[in-house]
Amino acid sequence: MFGLTIGNPELGVLMLVLFVVFIMLGFPIAFTLMALGVMFGYMAQGDIVFALVVQRTYSVMTNDVLVAIPLFIFMGYIIERANILDRLFNSVQLAIGGLPGSLAVTTLVTCTIFATATGIVGAVVTLMGLLAFPAMLRAGYDEKLSAGVVCAGGCLGILIPPSVMLILYGATAGVSVPKLYAGAFLPGLLLASLYMVYVIIRCMLNPSLAPKLPKEQRMPLGFDFDKDKKSLVKYVVIVLLAVPVAYAVIYGLEFMLNMIRTLTTPAGATVREIDYSVPDKLPHVILGAGAIGFVLLLILGKAVFKELARSFFPLTMLILSVLGAIFFGIATPTEAAAVGALGSVILAAAYKSISFDKLKESVFLTARTSAMVCWLFVGSFIFSSIFAILGGHEPIKAFVAMLNLSPTMFMILAQVIIFVLGWPLEWTEIIVIFVPIFLPLLETFKIDPLFFGILIALNIQTSFLSPPVAMAPFYLKGVAPPHVTINQIFSGVMPFIVIVVACMVVVYTFPGIALWLPSVLYR
Repeated sequence: MFGLTIGNPELGVLMLVLFVVFIMLGFPIAFTLMALGVMFGYMAQGDIVFALVVQRTYSVMTNDVLVAIPLFIFMGYIIERANILDRLFNSVQLAIGGLPGSLAVTTLVTCTIFATATGIVGAVVTLMGLLAFPAMLRAGYDEKLSAGVVCAGGCLGILIPPSVMLILYGATAGVSVPKLYAGAFLPGLLLASLYMVYVIIRCMLNPSLAPKLPKEQRMPLGFDFDKDKKSLVKYVVIVLLAVPVAYAVIYGLEFMLNMIRTLTTPAGATVREIDYSVPDKLPHVILGAGAIGFVLLLILGKAVFKELARSFFPLTMLILSVLGAIFFGIATPTEAAAVGALGSVILAAAYKSISFDKLKESVFLTARTSAMVCWLFVGSFIFSSIFAILGGHEPIKAFVAMLNLSPTMFMILAQVIIFVLGWPLEWTEIIVIFVPIFLPLLETFKIDPLFFGILIALNIQTSFLSPPVAMAPFYLKGVAPPHVTINQIFSGVMPFIVIVVACMVVVYTFPGIALWLPSVLYR
């Protein structure tokens, strides 16, 4: 039709170029993808493109993996609106108040923990901009350092599980989401640790950047054996009881779900019962965590440990339960996300910080964000299908083959392209449109899609930090005091962009950082 052949690769490349142009002009991403896909598909295939649109839309809406997205988003919004973050920030500050740049390190620790509860970058940066940023400025911290810490820490949710971006990548690349979560866990902690080490070293070299807090604002550390012996006994008893309680919860949940399935299964049909196989290492994990807590109790003392137990430990336990259920195969990401969403409501209720208005607002924001993600996926599936039918990958394959690259050179080229794309584009466009262009080339260069996805998740950090788009600095500017300029914020994030690149080099040089945990958990 119109004199065009189905496999016209030049037409596919033109479609990709037009997409970039329309995005630069400010057109909505999802509907631009659908419009271009339908238009070029109709030019190449005629009326059959409309059946393809319906098929792709249906396949997205029936994708079980994507069900986890609204549940994790809801979990994040509930925790965000339950005032849990300020409790967490204050308790961590009490524990590490003696470190150089303690407020900045506290901000990074809080962001790391909160990142595992929500992958919503805007929410984390905004909340920390309202909570931690003014506290650092009041303590005399440098504006650039403070801004860089808030922006960089707020972006960790893109990498650290349960990341929404990793779910999208898994659905796009056909990679197991639990394996992606396991692979991203250690690189995420590594990046957060590098941020903290940088802040501590810089504050040691130049103490004027982050003056130490006065002693009256810090609680004394250390355990008083004369007064608090009973606390040690109570703690040991609680840890020992945690093992049978964990087994009881898991098997109780299995029994309850099987009973519900039995009651809801039609007469004559076979009941598909759940059989949770509890990992043999579960007692070791619980007792190991208990031993770490015991050491913290001795180091920090009863008062500080009690503050952590009220804010840090409950949220951490919720997050580790969700991630542990996924890692150990006890639950799928969707099931774990559902438990996490329920757990966040229970936690907010326990803190007496939940209300009907907050719950209604969280549901509304979850529906809005989920709708955006689903439309993006529908548009990207339509676009990528037409792009493949037109043979748009062929010129790209031919160009890469002409360069005669080694796997290392290809990986560097791909990451540089994604890094540059992060300047004008957001991570959603990069994942749903440009990453699928690289996926067919991975087999040629014998690169593991799992490892490629982890490097992309690291790389995407820069798209939130690097101008001109740089959403994280703009989120912070929206809540920062008037005297803090956007140029100061941009200047503050630059060292952290360098750290992200350094972390990518380390992970690529030592791939075991990303691949060891998946290989242990999923042999």
